[in-house]
Amino acid sequence: MAEEASGAVGTRQERKRRTRQALLDSALRLLADTSLAGLSLREVTREAGIVPTAFYRHFPSIGELGVALVEESMRTLRAMLRSARRKPADDAIRGSVAILVQQVGRSPSHFRFLIRERYGGVAEVRKSIAGELRLLGSELATDLARYPGMADWDADDLRMVADLMVGAMLSVVTALLDVSGDPRAEAEVVSVAEQQLRLIALGMAHWRRP
Repeated sequence: MAEEASGAVGTRQERKRRTRQALLDSALRLLADTSLAGLSLREVTREAGIVPTAFYRHFPSIGELGVALVEESMRTLRAMLRSARRKPADDAIRGSVAILVQQVGRSPSHFRFLIRERYGGVAEVRKSIAGELRLLGSELATDLARYPGMADWDADDLRMVADLMVGAMLSVVTALLDVSGDPRAEAEVVSVAEQQLRLIALGMAHWRRP
């Protein structure tokens, strides 16, 4: 009996997980044509094939669903960029850009959502995106401190460089979305992105706080 009860609980949890994911996927499809502020709960539940009241078993509001989309979009990217930065500096730059290309190509809807909603009309989603970018910058600053010659850098300077790199990566994401489906244009975006990041790295070698 105990095993049957445990199996039933497992089944319910799996059903709940699938329904939650269906809501996220449905919202993302709908967001191809509208902003989060223009998205209604009924539209999302209809797209997901569930009754509107079931939405609240998973999210207290559309805004919280948006926050979950932000977290889903950034989780894998942060992990992969951390892995790329464990390589030597030049390889880390090339690897980081390659990861951006890979992730944007794999999940363009997620990245369009992030770029659009970064300055969008839903406050908790703007805050979530800003928080994720701060975390990305913080992790990058921590990793930069491990590179030769940077152990004695001021924490504020490390963070300044990290924020410059994060800003450059966001520009790369926007450019990749704009040239989607054009291999030659994508190659140009990659080339420029690598040069920009190397230029920031070159400036790091000569930076001295006034």
